[in-house]
Amino acid sequence: MADTALTLILEKAKEDEHQASLALNQARLELESYHQQLQQIEQYRFDYSKQMTARGQSGLSASSFGHLQKFLNQLDETLVKQKAAGEQFEQQVEQCSAHWHEMRKKRRSVEWLLEKKQTEQQRLRDKQEQKLMDEFSTLQFARKLSR
Repeated sequence: MADTALTLILEKAKEDEHQASLALNQARLELESYHQQLQQIEQYRFDYSKQMTARGQSGLSASSFGHLQKFLNQLDETLVKQKAAGEQFEQQVEQCSAHWHEMRKKRRSVEWLLEKKQTEQQRLRDKQEQKLMDEFSTLQFARKLSR
């Protein structure tokens, strides 16, 4: 009965570990996607800045320059917000990793306990078998003496 309960607990622990692993993988994918998006925005800002410089050298009106500068400032603000969001993605990965490690530890503990119980049961069976063999040998020896 206890083995059945432990087996059920082990199956639940394995499922919890699997779900934690999936969550960790998803968090890592989201972090990677975030890094790619950030890199694209930074590259776009760099390219736009180069373009603005090139257009400025060929002559720009103050109004056009103001519009271009305003857009560049908006890109800078977007980058600041993106970098702040990055901390959340990294924290999510850390939390998922800690949860996965905890679930793995729990599964291993249940496996260890189940293995310990099975080893103890096998030891008891071996002891009982040895006792029966000893009794059988004693009976055979007694029969030989009585003949």
